[in-house]
Amino acid sequence: MKIIVNTRLLIKNRLEGIGVFTAETLKIITKNNPKVEFIFLFDRKFDQQFIFEKNVKGIVVPPQARHPILFKYWFNYAIQRTIKKEKADLFLSPDGYLPEKMNIPSLAVIHDLSFEHFPEAFPKSQLRFLKKSFPQFATSATRIATVSEYSKKDIMKQYNIDEKSIDVVYNGSINDYVPIKNQEIKNAIRQEYAAGEEFFIYIGSLHPRKNITNLLKAFDKFKEKTQKKHKILIIGRKMWWTDEMEKAYQSMKHQTAVVFTGHISKEKLKKILASATALCYLSYFEGFGIPLIEAFNAGIPVITSNSTSLAEVAANAALLCNPFDVDEIAAAMQDISDNKILREELIQKGNQRAKDFSWEKSANLLWDSMMKTIAIGNEKNYE
Repeated sequence: MKIIVNTRLLIKNRLEGIGVFTAETLKIITKNNPKVEFIFLFDRKFDQQFIFEKNVKGIVVPPQARHPILFKYWFNYAIQRTIKKEKADLFLSPDGYLPEKMNIPSLAVIHDLSFEHFPEAFPKSQLRFLKKSFPQFATSATRIATVSEYSKKDIMKQYNIDEKSIDVVYNGSINDYVPIKNQEIKNAIRQEYAAGEEFFIYIGSLHPRKNITNLLKAFDKFKEKTQKKHKILIIGRKMWWTDEMEKAYQSMKHQTAVVFTGHISKEKLKKILASATALCYLSYFEGFGIPLIEAFNAGIPVITSNSTSLAEVAANAALLCNPFDVDEIAAAMQDISDNKILREELIQKGNQRAKDFSWEKSANLLWDSMMKTIAIGNEKNYE
């Protein structure tokens, strides 16, 4: 059996969201299936760390695809040629993108449809591509996988896809996120990143749908009301930084309490997360929300949105807020910082909730979906 995988988002030191899903599931799938040949397709020189096993072959297919025009060329011509040449049994696309015409079964992993609900958060050229292409990807894929029941229902509704054609493959979490019991280590982290003070933390891209604007406003209100010395660490690249975010930041009375760290290595991030007062993850829209599970494993409370998939993933293990209500978010920060009993209760519930998610489970679910896709493909004529 031969399986071709779109791995263009496996980029060293730049794994976020879909890239993490791709890396963690494929590590396990390739190891568990040594007799299967996997061909990973990259759009640039790749790092050998992503060639997980001996049964994996990496191929660079130029050009680098990071623009709608190049997306079309890469998938419809460059990738299509490779697929025809390799004569594989399946094309797996962990980011959901597909060639327009396929001569083999295809599994598209569509993580979310945020662009359908918050189009204003996307550049116009990208938005046009997404709104035109994803309905085509969804309807042309042999089968679809997605990362939550919320996203499954959203795909069904938006694109009129049969429920039986979509598999839910929850994200997992890297299991080496663990609590830090040693207070000296926490103090050292606080000294290095927060001038010795306690801190809230946000982890992820600084995209408009991540609600950085309201997070900054809420933190400012929390500081104003409580007069506490807490900082807030914003961990992620400013790739999507907007004028609205900048205005919110510049308007803060407690601007100096905000620490932008940029990208942080995983090894360092594990210690920083476990040293935080709480994770604040208040996106308007998410297909899953991996940082929630990482925070649960790290033994810290979570404040998150009561909408989309985040309430589904958090269950009863987090403080849920209306992401559009700045006062409610600020009040949750105060509750977490004031109430030790609440903190411990959330930490215990988070520890239990985290056990429901692992990359091993995710990989097994994805593999099952891949096998279903191949079985369906065998009943069709792809010539």
